[in-house]
Amino acid sequence: MHLLRRIHFYVGLFIAPFIFVAALTGTLYVLTPQLENAIYADALYVKPQGTARPLSAQIEAAQNHMGPQARIYAVRPAPEASSTTRVQFADASYGASESRAIFVDPYTLQIKGDMMVYGTSGVLPIRLWLDKAHRSLLLGDLGRNYSELAASWLWVAALGGLLLWFSTRTARKSARKESTFLKNRHWHATLGLVLFAGLIFVSVTGLTWSRWAGDNINQLRTNMGWLTPQVNTTLAQDTQAMHADPHAEHHATMAGTTQSAQDWPRVVAAAREAGIRAGMIEIRAPKEAGKTWTVTEVDRRWPTQVDAVAVNPRDFSIVDRTEFNTFPLVAKLTRWGVDAHMGILFGLPNQLLLIAFGVGLCVMIGLGYRMWWLRRPAAFGPHPARTLVAAWTSLPASLKAISVVIAALLGYALPLMGISLLAFIMIDIVRWKRGTSRSAVMLRNGA
Repeated sequence: MHLLRRIHFYVGLFIAPFIFVAALTGTLYVLTPQLENAIYADALYVKPQGTARPLSAQIEAAQNHMGPQARIYAVRPAPEASSTTRVQFADASYGASESRAIFVDPYTLQIKGDMMVYGTSGVLPIRLWLDKAHRSLLLGDLGRNYSELAASWLWVAALGGLLLWFSTRTARKSARKESTFLKNRHWHATLGLVLFAGLIFVSVTGLTWSRWAGDNINQLRTNMGWLTPQVNTTLAQDTQAMHADPHAEHHATMAGTTQSAQDWPRVVAAAREAGIRAGMIEIRAPKEAGKTWTVTEVDRRWPTQVDAVAVNPRDFSIVDRTEFNTFPLVAKLTRWGVDAHMGILFGLPNQLLLIAFGVGLCVMIGLGYRMWWLRRPAAFGPHPARTLVAAWTSLPASLKAISVVIAALLGYALPLMGISLLAFIMIDIVRWKRGTSRSAVMLRNGA
């Protein structure tokens, strides 16, 4: 238990700042849907004025605004009578998963907005900025290491804290409650218990987005056949079904081809006839010759609507389809987990729960640092017994071997955890040697 306590302490001391930033930026991100709707209301909403113009006319209006050379990436018809139609354009100069969206009034064909949007969620600039801050501190791929480091250790901190809480129940009952340290520990532990399920959930779902551990998770899902089904967009009859990454919005590349504006409504009509019922849909043109159109439901609230069909560009027949209710259980859980992590799945209740969780996690981390400050090391240096090395060397041989195997497996599956654990050990060896030397000197002087 001493080794577990030292690991929990090290995670709290060195990793908690990264977890704090991730919790804070994630909480701010969850707050943005309503803010986004208010800030960009002119682009998102219109006043209904009779019958909407044909979708082809709306697309032509956007194309005229962008110029004939601009390439349409996707179209999202107005989901409601008071909404604008979104026509998205691709360009090699845009970032990964970014597109330039032109917002068109379906009734007047007036251009209501022109801005960058991101991913399947179609988030707008303010939310995109917070999303990047949450994932990478606005530092690109290098910055993604911070959020992966936080997610890699969060579940360890949660499980370790739970085990420590169980192991110290008797001591807590007999301890005096007047101590400031004990009061801080009480509230730190209480928040940890309340937030425990959320800590595990956020850690696991966060890792699926990560750079290094995420690749390992995707490989595992591939080997186990747990990938999310996607419609086959190749017209060849012998092409087998393809699969999609549920986080494709974080790293997909832009592609598309210029099509006749008259084709888009015909594709929508074919999809509607085939059972695509959601108001929120996205149409994408064939990427190249021999490929199909796709129409995908993008309403990821509850109940989840993410069915999709592939449409033959020659005769507008349906050549393939996927339905969410037929997805494997793991694929469904992945979809729900991702959307719940983003605060989308259950709408406002989901948002409020995540906000409470984020604030609680930040407070819990603050209480942890308060505990450390109250019992910070004395000026003469570290005690040799208060190190990972000392805790590990005191274990029986069997537990030493087991701990090494577990650390090696976790380090392989979660590379940043492995690297940071090695850093902990190197720091700790230095502390252990210094503490041992100081103790020896003090003993000699005392003698």
